Amino acid sequence: MSATTSAVQPASSPGAFVIAHRGASAYAPEHTAAAYELAIAQGADYVEPDLGITKDGVLVCTHDGALERTTDVRDRYPDRFTVVKTPKGEERHWLVEDFTLAEIKSLDAGSWFGPRFKGERMLTFQEAIDLVKGKAGLFPELKFPARFRSKGFDPEQLVADALRKNGLVGATFKGRPAVHLQVFEEDSVRRLARLLPEVPRSFLIGTPEGVARWLTPAGLAEMRTFATGVAPAIPIVDRTPELVAQAHAAGLTVVPWTFALRPPDLATPEALTTKMRRYVQELKVDGLFTNNPDLFPR
Repeated sequence: MSATTSAVQPASSPGAFVIAHRGASAYAPEHTAAAYELAIAQGADYVEPDLGITKDGVLVCTHDGALERTTDVRDRYPDRFTVVKTPKGEERHWLVEDFTLAEIKSLDAGSWFGPRFKGERMLTFQEAIDLVKGKAGLFPELKFPARFRSKGFDPEQLVADALRKNGLVGATFKGRPAVHLQVFEEDSVRRLARLLPEVPRSFLIGTPEGVARWLTPAGLAEMRTFATGVAPAIPIVDRTPELVAQAHAAGLTVVPWTFALRPPDLATPEALTTKMRRYVQELKVDGLFTNNPDLFPR
């Protein structure tokens, strides 16, 4: 089967879908059971697990690729940092791949968000699947795949193995694909197209360079040879709303990110719902990411 024709298409499914960005992350600590369970309770069609890899090769749900923002790793393992060079200078980061699953499971992943979440733990991808499967779809993002490959891991194969093990390849939930993958890195999306041609996969775009390279008629046509959808940042769509129709014309679904309460323009729940409604009803996006799935217009 070719990557351009084999994927199940969310666009043929009933209505636009809402993806709980890192779970219901406006209300509970991201990528914890509390956030995922709340997302399901709030009616999310998909829950988004970001995926990293532990030192012992286990997929875990984490956005940053480092542990210090959302856990107490600095206190538990103060000397286990890696010095990383950034445009701002040298920074200390506690990288997920430097810790075993047992060590990661010992961390408090909830207190940073609020005292009532103390003791929440990071989830493995398998735990996320067990929690979500049959209640919502999964919209995993492979984080930093080139970095993990450079350290001897194979993130695309790990994801493919997990989806096959759980009967999720080609599966559906409420008329939509049960899984939809997403990545920022072209090489990774292309590899997923070869490994999992039946599973929809979106190419995430967020930089001016990505816009110039991919968000043209020629770029979208090329993208369609290895991706089934494009996931642009909201400011990109705000500037060029015609992108949605252009991507649809190329055969791609469109799923922008991320709708969240942000003063001054999105300072109230009503304003956030209004903007999501415009994207769904006027621009005709196929779905969208939000930290507030309860505010999605139904």
